[in-house]
This record gives sequence, C-alpha cells and structure tokens, in this order.
Amino acid sequence: MPTPRSAGKQKGLTAVADSRGIIAALAIDQRSALRSLFSRAKGVRPAEVPPENLSQFKEAVSAILTPHASAILLDPEYGLPAAGKRARNAGLLLAYEQTGYDKNMPGRIPRLLGGWSVKRLIEAGADAVKLLLYYSNRSSVETNDIKYTFVEKVGAECAASDVPFFLELVSYGEDMDEKGIEFARIKHEVVRAGMKEFSKPRYNVDVLKVGMPVNLSFVEGSPSPSGEILYKREQAKQYFMLTAASASIPFIYLSEGVSNATFLFGLQLAAEAGAKFSGVLCGRATWKDGVEIFVKQGSRALEDWLGREGVRNIENVNKCLGSARPWFDSNGLAAPSGNH
Repeated sequence: MPTPRSAGKQKGLTAVADSRGIIAALAIDQRSALRSLFSRAKGVRPAEVPPENLSQFKEAVSAILTPHASAILLDPEYGLPAAGKRARNAGLLLAYEQTGYDKNMPGRIPRLLGGWSVKRLIEAGADAVKLLLYYSNRSSVETNDIKYTFVEKVGAECAASDVPFFLELVSYGEDMDEKGIEFARIKHEVVRAGMKEFSKPRYNVDVLKVGMPVNLSFVEGSPSPSGEILYKREQAKQYFMLTAASASIPFIYLSEGVSNATFLFGLQLAAEAGAKFSGVLCGRATWKDGVEIFVKQGSRALEDWLGREGVRNIENVNKCLGSARPWFDSNGLAAPSGNH
C-alpha cells in the first residue's frame, strides 16, 4: 500500500495541479537547450547568447501561457523573473540540477546547482522541486550506484522540507544516439526500468516525469516519420501499457523536444492504450518556434505569436488530458481533503 502523503507534499501537489488533480504544466527550465535554439537563430556560438535573452523569453512565455497551465517549471538561474510573471492560478516548480552533464566524465553524472538548497528553492517560491537525471539500466553498476545515492539524498532533503519531489528521467543508452534507431529499439525497456526503480519508497519521489516509451518517429502514422517503421500503432500502445504498469507512483509525460503535433500523437497513443498518466510537463512542443520569432522580429512579435500559436499549442495538449488520472488517484491514494 502507498504511504499517505504529508500535509506539505499534499499542498504542493495541489498547487501544481488543476482542479481535477491533473498536472497540466508548462516546462521552460531549459538552459543549454534554450541557448542552443538561440544560437541557431542568431547564427552565433551558444556562449555568445546574452543571458538576458533567455530571461526575457521565459518571462514572455510565463506571462502569456500560464493562464492556460496548472503550473510552470523554471530554473533559478534565468527563470525567477518569469516566476513573478505567472498567472495567479499557476503553481511553481523549480529545477535543482545544473544543466547538462560533464562530458569529460563517463556516465552522465548529475550535479546540483551551486548556492541552492531545497530550503532556498522553497524560499524562492517553489511549490515543488524538480531534479533531472540521465538514466540507463544498462549503465555500469558503479555509475548507477552513484545515481541511486544522489536521488536518495535529494529525496531525503525534499522530505525533510515537506515539499513534493519531481524526478525527471531522461533515458539514454551508453554510446548510443538517443534519436537513432539503435536506441529506439530498447527505449521502452530503459524507460520501464527507470520508472520501476524510482517508484521505490527509498527515493521519496512523489511524481516521475518521463519520456514516452517509444521514439514516436519510428511509429506507424507519426507526424514526424523517420523513414523507418519500428512499431505498428498497436505495438506502440503495448509499450505505453507495459511502462505505465511498472510505476507505482504518479507519472507525467515530457515532450523531449518533439513538435506539438508529434507530442499530441504520443498522448493519443497513451490515452488509447489506457496508460494511467497524471498529466504533462510540456516544454519545447509548446514554445520552441517562438525563439526564431523573438530573435528576428523582437519581443512584440513574440508576444503576438505566443498569444496565437503558443496558446493553441498548449490548448491542444490540454485537450489530450481527458483520460489522464489525478495524481492522488494513483494506486488508491485518497484525494486531498477539502480540495476536490
């Protein structure tokens, strides 16, 4: 049986979910990924992108899109001004990890942001704390032991401060291209193993944020086909069911940088499969195309684009959440008293 949640964790989860208990959240905690988008649009090296570009972009996204979201996920490095621009109904998740990983070290070992603690993230307004972890069940025992211990420590810190802990799992294969066919063949297995492992009570994770179990480009009928079909629609749905069944805590899907149309395709597969997901934390599938507008045409044009296309993108995602399950409905957890 799952353990009942503490008052602080219940309060934080209620703050980042909608009135149904569905997490319909917007992610813009990207740092290196957003810098890369800016660098391509500007034709400069990532290091030459001014930090204020990132902050201004996040502020516009927060102000215009959070009226349509249950929460926003931001980073404390460039995102705090944007946190102040969010709609009153939107909760706040803050990222605790450094962006990327040290490429000189094997195993994609995680690192926390210097100068921050869970307590400080809460003081900055966080209703929940998010940690990103690159994870593969095929990594060495030594690598994964480091990661297990790391997550245990962050989970314990969140439990001590009585705040919800969201763990984002980015699946990968050692020495594989995550977008290539080789990894696509095993992705469901890696996603499933991660969901099973980090559902264990020892990690104190409240919600898992995971990628879809199949690379959607290799699924029959995909809006972004790779040219090769690995999975028929029914096969893909089987993997959605298998991975969903391996989690014993609530989980939500992330968009992994795909287009809005492709993310919607994945959510439709999840719904048809009956996967018991509790919502989304969707980033680039909502706002990615706005970067070039901002760079080429300025902030007014970005605001216009977000008000039209950004809102349409987020509403498209929201429409796919009809079959999502409330976070408190996972494995018999009761609804928070007095809220639903």
